[in-house]
Amino acid sequence: MPKSVLPFLMFQGDGQQALAFYQSVFTDAKVEVELHDGNAGAPKGTLKMARMTIAGNTIIINDSPIKHAFNFTPSISLFVECSSEDEVRKLSEALKQDGSEMMPAGNYGFSTLFAWVSDKYGVSWQLNFP
Repeated sequence: MPKSVLPFLMFQGDGQQALAFYQSVFTDAKVEVELHDGNAGAPKGTLKMARMTIAGNTIIINDSPIKHAFNFTPSISLFVECSSEDEVRKLSEALKQDGSEMMPAGNYGFSTLFAWVSDKYGVSWQLNFP
């Protein structure tokens, strides 16, 4: 049996900025960071890997020094179960800044309040208050 299954977000040069952004939005996030030592093709001191824990759930953040022909897609997203309608609205406003809004905060019949946004790095977030 696997030990764990965790979301892995691979950035391409802007991982440190994304991590700082997520820490500003999720102020209770706990973060462990590993930096490049300069020996693997990435500048010394830049983000190699991070483990960010939000509400007890860990997300791996990687900053690849290799450029790839792909990026994030909304067909996979991070689903956040919020503790209030206000939290849905607050997170939606923060995360969609310089990103996009796929479903504005509203009642779509399956929960009290739901929003689906993509942040400025292309990561998709579904925000829900049951």
